[in-house]
Amino acid sequence: MKPLVAITIGDFNGIGPEVALKTAFSPAVRKICTPVLVGPLDVFGHTQKSLKIKGKLVKTALSVASNSAAVVFDVGDGIWADVQWGSPTKSSGKSAGTAIEHAVDLCLKKKVHAMVTAPASKEALNLAGYNFPGQTEMIALFSRSKRVAMMLVSEVMRIGLVTTHLPLRTVAENITKEKIVEKAGVVYESLQRNFRVKHPSLAVLSLNPHAGDRGVIGTEDDEVITPAISEMKAQQMNAEGPFPADAFFGKRLHKKYDAIMAMYHDQGLIPLKLSSFGNAVNFSAGLNIIRTSPDHGTAYDIAGKGKANISSMIAAVQLAVQFSR
Repeated sequence: MKPLVAITIGDFNGIGPEVALKTAFSPAVRKICTPVLVGPLDVFGHTQKSLKIKGKLVKTALSVASNSAAVVFDVGDGIWADVQWGSPTKSSGKSAGTAIEHAVDLCLKKKVHAMVTAPASKEALNLAGYNFPGQTEMIALFSRSKRVAMMLVSEVMRIGLVTTHLPLRTVAENITKEKIVEKAGVVYESLQRNFRVKHPSLAVLSLNPHAGDRGVIGTEDDEVITPAISEMKAQQMNAEGPFPADAFFGKRLHKKYDAIMAMYHDQGLIPLKLSSFGNAVNFSAGLNIIRTSPDHGTAYDIAGKGKANISSMIAAVQLAVQFSR
């Protein structure tokens, strides 16, 4: 039996429903799983009609697989509003958030094997009352997962993040020895469990340029990151660093390691997206459920134009299916 994979609608004012629909109808996806669209049926229908996406939508029981139609788990019930492509709204945030809640619930109740989240807007989610810095933190709470680490995965590299969606001015104060060890531990365990790497190797990046130059350009690398790496080694993790990020990627040292721990969002995601944009996958390591998502956002600038590329969504489904097995 093919695994069932929930695909959430994302922000319906962005490309969320477009990429969700195109992915659900994709032969590459239907070959490996039964996709279950999660979101308001009428919004999916509106998007399909507007963008002339071929295929049949059917609201039906999850146990009923269809070879010709895409199954929709309808979470409409009063949250429909006119689509305003290109702008985050309270309604689009409510729709995206409700879909996430239901998809998590389906995973927890083992009615589906994994979930893939289409791009959602943090602004819209906040307007709707979901006060989280991102979908990862939302899903961690809803799934009652105690430890989670955001990972970006491509054929070129795997990036784990110590901090995620924070203003740059607050990054240093949010990096502690304990946090680095915890996030690295989640990534290390995921490499063993999900990626089947028996003895993973981790590279840990520095926070400051030149790893602080012995305290001249900041003391965090000597006082926080280096002791964290020592603790990781004491816990039998194969970890090295701290490596100055520019030289690390400039010398292509990422090829030597199974994963890289970046201290903040752009430090890790810029090299990953430069090398693999549109083909990378966001994976939430450590969750009680399996959740992946594409490596891009809501793309409001092309919303409603039918131009969205689904390569990363398909890759996200493929990785979710791989892990579910």
